[in-house]
Amino acid sequence: MKLNLITTRRGFRDLSSQDEDSSKIDDKKREKRKIGFGFWVSIVWMILVILAALLAPILPISDPDQTGVGGRLDSPNWDNWFGTDTNGRDMFSRTIWGSRISLTVGFFAIVFGFAVGGPIGIVAGFFKGATDKLLSIIIFILFAFPGLVLALLIISLIGQTLAVVCLTVGIIGVAPIARLARAITISTAEREFVAAARILGSTNRRIMIREILPNVTIPMGALAFLGMALAIVGEGGLAFLGLSVEEGFSWGKMIVLGSASRTLQKAPWVSMFPIGIMFLTVMSLNYAGDRLRDFFDVREMGIGGG
Repeated sequence: MKLNLITTRRGFRDLSSQDEDSSKIDDKKREKRKIGFGFWVSIVWMILVILAALLAPILPISDPDQTGVGGRLDSPNWDNWFGTDTNGRDMFSRTIWGSRISLTVGFFAIVFGFAVGGPIGIVAGFFKGATDKLLSIIIFILFAFPGLVLALLIISLIGQTLAVVCLTVGIIGVAPIARLARAITISTAEREFVAAARILGSTNRRIMIREILPNVTIPMGALAFLGMALAIVGEGGLAFLGLSVEEGFSWGKMIVLGSASRTLQKAPWVSMFPIGIMFLTVMSLNYAGDRLRDFFDVREMGIGGG
């Protein structure tokens, strides 16, 4: 009798400890799935940057190409908040105007990548078999082709216009986006509601549009912020190689213009302010995308990897 009582007590203790462990795990999951205050701070920053870029023509700021607004390499002051560059141009105005090209490249590059890579991945993951093998070969070829060489090839052949730069960065992003869409499609196609749709006689096209696409769009959208951040950084890298837009200027081109050793020593603000704004924007996009990924419980299946 005493042995049974002891065993029963031990059983209750084991059950209570298991309940405590499970409750701790649930609390951690709930905490992880909260968007958090930092997410909204990131969103507010991005909204401010986007509004500044859109409203740049009507904002009460200097002409970004006007020389002699201040002295050469003036330090930040009340008239020129970010100082001036080697030609006496206002760096605050140039930073706002430069955001227009950087954000445009980031946005349209990720849109192109999703528009091309997304359908490729969905078709490959849904049909499998020979279709999957053929499209996977194309994806692997894009992965194997060096992105820098591809950028040099495209820009050298077509030119250095804004549309070409957006297209180039977008093409580089097609392969990782396609692989991500394929992985999500494969896992989604095995779920019960897809099997039920097949049993009810739905066509493959209807299943892909009505069942697969909505379930792929949400996790893909959560990672779109990360892709846009990578595209902005990619444009900055092209600027250092002299492959960015010829007309106009971006954050990357501004950083290059202020990266000369003499300029860095005498007037570091010429490059540091564009670097700071670009860093905060990329960090906000990364953080917002990371929080959305955790909220929707999305795994980074192949982003940016070879």
